[in-house]
Amino acid sequence: MKEFLAKYMPPDYSAHGAELDAINAYVHWLMLILFVVWGALFAFMLWRFRASRNPRANYHGTRSHLSTYGEVGVAVVEVILLVGFSIPAWYRWTTRPAPDTNPLEVRVVGEQFAWNIHYPGPDKVFGKSNIKLVSSSNPLGLDPNDPDGKDDIFSLNQLHLEVNRPVIVRISSKDVIHSFALQQMRVKQDAIPGMEVPIHFTPKVVQKEGEKLEITCAQLCGLGHYRMKGMYYVHTKQDFEAWLRQNTPAGGAPAPAAGS
Repeated sequence: MKEFLAKYMPPDYSAHGAELDAINAYVHWLMLILFVVWGALFAFMLWRFRASRNPRANYHGTRSHLSTYGEVGVAVVEVILLVGFSIPAWYRWTTRPAPDTNPLEVRVVGEQFAWNIHYPGPDKVFGKSNIKLVSSSNPLGLDPNDPDGKDDIFSLNQLHLEVNRPVIVRISSKDVIHSFALQQMRVKQDAIPGMEVPIHFTPKVVQKEGEKLEITCAQLCGLGHYRMKGMYYVHTKQDFEAWLRQNTPAGGAPAPAAGS
């Protein structure tokens, strides 16, 4: 199954991705079997009950219960997929990472047409935002007088993650509905104005050298939708800590931008 999925799906770099891919494959195999069986049955019906063989209409219909058995069988398989696989997987995935796992918390705010990414800094407390402070140089309106924001890190279209460390991403939007999508992490969530929706996942693989992992917008959000993309990086623990040290402000206002 893993080899089959690897041919037709993006690489899976997340802890929960293998389970989601397996469910996806099971559903598509079921749909393929149904397509072949119902298609063959339809062709058989066209041949078996053609007008030349049945010049007079039969008003009694079929007396066999084979179709009923087939429908019950399909329903049973669907219930197994739902109750045996999908619901348990969803329950496990919706359980937030416990504080003792030291999850990395990040704010991601979409706007036409960019992703604003906000890290809380070493104190793990997000600085306050004020809509009146929003500007081209301060797109999140971070308050420079808030002591909790002195060590915050701001990045435009650049998301940095640590391998094997749970991540909680708090997603929102400044204007219209966007959709935050990381294909290799099997993550997709709408960014909705006025709401902050937390999602979580755990990167399990450090990206290959030269490999580009894109943040995409999966919701049509305006004329510039095609260019609303960023990059994300999965580092080793040592490299991620080095990136944090390099981009954490020494003091004063939050850093205006943190590159790759």
